Amino acid sequence: MVQELPVEKARMKMNSAFRFPVAMIVVAIVLSGLDMDSSRADHPNVILVMADDLGIGDLSPTNPDCKIETPYLQTMADEGLTFLDAHTPSSVCTPTRYGLLTGRYNWRSRLAKGVLSGTSSHLIPADRPTLGHLMRRAGYHTAMIGKWHLGWDWQKNGKEIDFSKPVINGPDINGFDQYYGHCGSLDMPPYVWVDTGRITAEPDRIEGVTREEDQYGWYRKGPIGSDFKIPEVLPHLFDKSIGYVQERKDAAQGGKPFFLYLALPAPHTPIVPVPPFKDASGLNPYADFVMQVDHHMGQLLGAVKDAGLDDNTLVIFTSDNGCSPQANFPLLQEQGHNPSGIYRGHKADIYEGGHRVPLIARWPGQIEAGRTTSALACLTDLYATLEDVTEQERQAVGGEDGYSLLPVFDGEATSERDTLVSHSIGGSVAIRQGSWKLCLCAGSGGWSAPREPEAKRKGLPPLQLYNLAEDPGETTNFADDQPDKVEALLELLARQVDRGRCTEGPTLENDRDVEFLPDGVPMPVRN
Repeated sequence: MVQELPVEKARMKMNSAFRFPVAMIVVAIVLSGLDMDSSRADHPNVILVMADDLGIGDLSPTNPDCKIETPYLQTMADEGLTFLDAHTPSSVCTPTRYGLLTGRYNWRSRLAKGVLSGTSSHLIPADRPTLGHLMRRAGYHTAMIGKWHLGWDWQKNGKEIDFSKPVINGPDINGFDQYYGHCGSLDMPPYVWVDTGRITAEPDRIEGVTREEDQYGWYRKGPIGSDFKIPEVLPHLFDKSIGYVQERKDAAQGGKPFFLYLALPAPHTPIVPVPPFKDASGLNPYADFVMQVDHHMGQLLGAVKDAGLDDNTLVIFTSDNGCSPQANFPLLQEQGHNPSGIYRGHKADIYEGGHRVPLIARWPGQIEAGRTTSALACLTDLYATLEDVTEQERQAVGGEDGYSLLPVFDGEATSERDTLVSHSIGGSVAIRQGSWKLCLCAGSGGWSAPREPEAKRKGLPPLQLYNLAEDPGETTNFADDQPDKVEALLELLARQVDRGRCTEGPTLENDRDVEFLPDGVPMPVRN
């Protein structure tokens, strides 16, 4: 179910006195040269690919027991660096995309829980720095292709979208020179292609598939463009991306690098693998679709090599959250495959299966081939990482919840990150430090059992404390046995909420009053 922008009234209000107003800081940054060309010939091209609903267990580099063949991503891992403890800031689509692009925890935004729809207004304001702004400031040409899912503003006649008018407040205000894609998830209407503010073809029909008609390939009924064909969306977006690489080849070789953010709509619903991938896995359509994603990644990597850009291109592959139950976990598990690997839960949950995801980085000559790392990482770290890659000074605003992964790229065991705040679809959070993880909810916070209403009916404790080093499956709750650890983690979370950041720097405002304590749980008071 789509939930749009509920603003939760906090029971615990954070003191905003003496904070730096975000807008004032950002305006100053913009005026000081946000889009200034400072390119260096040795800065790498950057391709950031984010799959949709791909689980940590769905790739062989992150799951030795994976039953899905993913040879191209395995090769990418063999030639690069694989993170084994990487996380999305949220366990669902929209908030993770916010965190990825801004380097800021999504729960600081006005989106307290849920996701946006295909008709929601834009979430990221123009004065919030994004990866697009960051890379443009370093002299890059910036492009976004694929699933946006951060809202843009359709112009309307009354309540109806006027498809003849340009889309406003889309990726263009968030730092991208050009973009091509669709607004929401591929199961959310309207189904039209938007090319840098203009649709490519107006809807000529209403279309949709129910769950009863196809448990894997369903999508909500709505208007669809004459050139928009659901099964062709995934290969089409890769074709567009390959075309972009070819288009930018000469400029990149001439010292004008590019940044491509490719946001895939797969293997999210509608799960629509096409031949020769349909039935290729021997498992189910979801596994077939993962194989298709892998194949297209091989084509993209091949295009980079064919363009002569391989040696100076950083490619990052990840996912926006864990696997959705739409993949049919019971059927896959019967055949020995678990999309969440050894971890509990799945998409939407606060448990590890909701937000622990694949993260692979390939950068020939800069990242040693075939390495794995247990360094703690979050997708909010990519902002600070690319800031370092492009040799830019850290700003007061932008990437305030991220730590550079460049030291890990260079062979270090860890980055500066030692804490992680995770977020579920229901707005529950978890705080982790080291191996200890405190979940501030009685159940999953999402879709797996026990859901919050059920957990409360059963009288389950409102806090869950797990030691991931000993118990990666989150089976033993130590909250009652470790009150000092619970108290310390709550205080740590409160500080990070109150400061508007988890990194060093000036205190900033959150976009809303942030509530994190479950009902009936007070903040500890030290004697």
